Amino acid sequence: MQTLDNYNFAGKKAFVRVDFNVPLDENFNITDDTRMVKALPTLKKILADGGSLIIGSHLGRPKKGPEDKFSLRHIVAHLSELLGTEVKFVDECVGDKVKAAVAALKPGEVLLLENLRFHAEEEGKPRGLAEDASDEEKAAAKKAIKASQKEFTKELADLADVYVNDAFGTAHRTHASTALMAEYFSPENKMFGYLMGKEVAAVDKVMKEMVRPFTAIMGGSKVSSKIDIIENLLTKVDNLIIAGGMTYTFTKALGGKIGNSICEDDKLVNKAKANHVNLVLAVDAKIADDFSNDANTDFCDVDKIPDGWEGMDIGPKSEALFADVIKKSKTILWNGPTGVFEFDNFTSGSRAVAEAIVEATKNGAFSLVGGGDSVACVNKFGLADKVSYVSTGGGALLEAIEGKTLPGIAAIQG
Repeated sequence: MQTLDNYNFAGKKAFVRVDFNVPLDENFNITDDTRMVKALPTLKKILADGGSLIIGSHLGRPKKGPEDKFSLRHIVAHLSELLGTEVKFVDECVGDKVKAAVAALKPGEVLLLENLRFHAEEEGKPRGLAEDASDEEKAAAKKAIKASQKEFTKELADLADVYVNDAFGTAHRTHASTALMAEYFSPENKMFGYLMGKEVAAVDKVMKEMVRPFTAIMGGSKVSSKIDIIENLLTKVDNLIIAGGMTYTFTKALGGKIGNSICEDDKLVNKAKANHVNLVLAVDAKIADDFSNDANTDFCDVDKIPDGWEGMDIGPKSEALFADVIKKSKTILWNGPTGVFEFDNFTSGSRAVAEAIVEATKNGAFSLVGGGDSVACVNKFGLADKVSYVSTGGGALLEAIEGKTLPGIAAIQG
């Protein structure tokens, strides 16, 4: 497989698919440029070689075509500042205007295309269908968008000599620019960017090359949204720590009283036993009489939460229990906080988990933190640089953990 380091971009026009889906405030100022910063090594390597950059990305979820609030023009000035060179912008991503802008690109120059999702063909989903459309009309619309998507994809591919995918956050999507474009480039002219390569390596290290004991910490509120992930992990891990709202589903399944805590029916306890997985559940909880940072709080056994109260975080006994398991681990995956960490009064459990992961990492463990809330946790606690890898991909990482083949990765790896 071709790599960025082994490729000389001199005199080449490179289409780089990035994930610049950054948050903007009401004045279109970027409030977090992490995704842009992480793409810089790839972009700078191409420019340093003497290549020309054609940058493609999406921003937000436009549903009706072009909308100014989703225009990538809002990030041009900051991207120019980050790259240390002028970034040209074209308010389209296909068509004669784009072809002319690309043709005029000189070595070392940068062109940012408009939001790819302004075209329905990027996602390959029909737009504007009436709610009462018949099955026949829906089928016809899908057929039409697939045909036009092929043309759209080829038009994007024809802009460049080489294709670089550095957008792990969209690797689980079979979109024109994230997976389908790669088909138009020979194996030696398509590759992962540095960020994408790191993400793929980190996932492989956890899911395929793990050193045991392997511990996964799964948090969040609902089992249903992660049931396939948990089922896949139960065939791979030595220890599975269940935290967050999911705790109460498992606790209820084991006969506990959980008060008003969030719960879903669950059938995973028996699967854990069958796979000889050490299922680690909280033993105590920090409870509150309201879903609020200022609620009255108390601690109790996790299976004895009174009516009218709900679990908002794990308690000190659970913190010690989780930390003990984590510190003895050699491979660690963390997805999801232990409680409502957004409220300062309920951060203790998530902080304890994060600090235990940091200690294990210092002692030689490989730790991967991923999923929006877990990333927010380590950032909030100032610990992001003390774990092995923090993933930029939310849905993409979850699907990789679930064991799915990600289209954006398969398109490059073959």
